[in-house]
Amino acid sequence: MRVAILTLFPEMFGAQNTLGVVGRAINDGRMDVSLFNPRDYAQDKHNTVDDRPFGGGAGMVMQIEPLLAALNIARAKVGSGSNKTVLLSPSGTVFKQQTALTNLSLDGLILICGRYEGIDQRFVDKYIDEQWSIGDYVISGGELAAMVVVDALARHIPGVLGNNQSIIDESHLDGRLDYPQYTRPENAPEGSVPGELLSGDHNKVRLYRRREALRTTFERRPDLLTQQLFAAEERRLLKEVIDTN
Repeated sequence: MRVAILTLFPEMFGAQNTLGVVGRAINDGRMDVSLFNPRDYAQDKHNTVDDRPFGGGAGMVMQIEPLLAALNIARAKVGSGSNKTVLLSPSGTVFKQQTALTNLSLDGLILICGRYEGIDQRFVDKYIDEQWSIGDYVISGGELAAMVVVDALARHIPGVLGNNQSIIDESHLDGRLDYPQYTRPENAPEGSVPGELLSGDHNKVRLYRRREALRTTFERRPDLLTQQLFAAEERRLLKEVIDTN
């Protein structure tokens, strides 16, 4: 997958693009991430990319011309395949696990990081396919949101994660949160490892993890459960969870 990011602060992506899952995906040639700074395409000697909003108000608004120039270069970089241009914005639809999976088949993805009070609406109306938000709060710009999106995509590219089971077991993949994890020592001052995980019985381990995933979801995000259909085994496990809460 080819990803192009339009940002006024490309330095923010240095660590992500060299470390961890995203760094591995880039190093292995499974993902290409390019950075484009609209300031590099500004037409005046001050490299201006923003101006005061019409109608007054606090803050500045990103201008069309530098963004469009950067966007055209980014489009050439990602190629002519199946592409999408996305604005990271608190006004966008919430980015979820399913959003990542749905867009994984794209050949190219252009992410635009807003700053200041936003972007000239004419640019949004003309050139943006979708707007994504990572949550119901406001941050200083779209860079952190873009990092979240890139990481969520990279970990689902085949071959990036060393253990495919890590993908299968991930939180939110089936609409539930993850089950609790334990490691050595078996007994610690903070408590002991649940017996089911020590039993060597794969079915007991499976049922324990399924039940505890349902428990975690029920306690922390019950709204996720209202969107699901449950098989008979899961209905029984969920009843156990509800009865013991």
